[in-house]
Amino acid sequence: MTRFSGKVALVTGSSNGIGRATAVLLAQEGAKVTITGRNADRLEETRQEILKSGVPEDHVLSIATDLATEKGQDELVNSTIQKFGRLDILVNNAGAAFNDDQGRVGVDQDVSVYDRIMQINMRSVVTLTQKAKEHLVKAKGEVVNVSSIGAGPQAQPTFMYYAMSKAALDQYTRSAAIDLIQYGVRVNSVSPGAVVTGFGEAMGMPADMHEKYGHFMESRKECIPCGKMGQPIDIANIIAFLADRKLSSYIIGQSIVADGGSTLVMGMQAHNFMDLLKQ
Repeated sequence: MTRFSGKVALVTGSSNGIGRATAVLLAQEGAKVTITGRNADRLEETRQEILKSGVPEDHVLSIATDLATEKGQDELVNSTIQKFGRLDILVNNAGAAFNDDQGRVGVDQDVSVYDRIMQINMRSVVTLTQKAKEHLVKAKGEVVNVSSIGAGPQAQPTFMYYAMSKAALDQYTRSAAIDLIQYGVRVNSVSPGAVVTGFGEAMGMPADMHEKYGHFMESRKECIPCGKMGQPIDIANIIAFLADRKLSSYIIGQSIVADGGSTLVMGMQAHNFMDLLKQ
């Protein structure tokens, strides 16, 4: 028996990065998992990685859909219950950041950028959690949200709307935790710092530019004191810890920061990364 045997997990944004690492880890630890993302090809890569680790094929449900739509969310929850009969763990990992079409930053960014970011990073979490609630209550389950150290308290003028969405998510985590613990459902979150994922490319950043960003961060102790970017599995391990009732039962409504020490110094704020990326 492994620690998540008999459990069912739904991991959003599991076609790459932290979501993929989390889905693979939970499946390896015995959970039946629903994986989802918009890119069907990348989602299939996640499924194959799970199966290659020895997980039975019928323990994985793959759904390519748009999480930003309630139709997509209904499909996720309903299909998970139809196939597995329950839902124990909801990992709200899907997130996005978008650049202004005209390259504007700070308060000059078009409000349409704000709307797009809040739609996926905040509104989808609210509505998907609502749809999953009755099943999580039955299972006395766990919700783990994926936030970011960008939520503050330091300012993030370049990626202001993204930071705002994560600050809102932190408050949602705290408030939802107190609301749902009366039903036996725990809500917590993890706040990653700089992690090697496909997030930069998804924003439209060339691969070499994201690599340049990583080297810059790792080479400066005022950015990442431990001297290295995080890996998706580093965050996945924390998500699994928060989803494990035996190990983290007394943690309610908290966010675990995993950033290599960045928030203890936050010297990265002294650098203009837009200038760096133009070099």
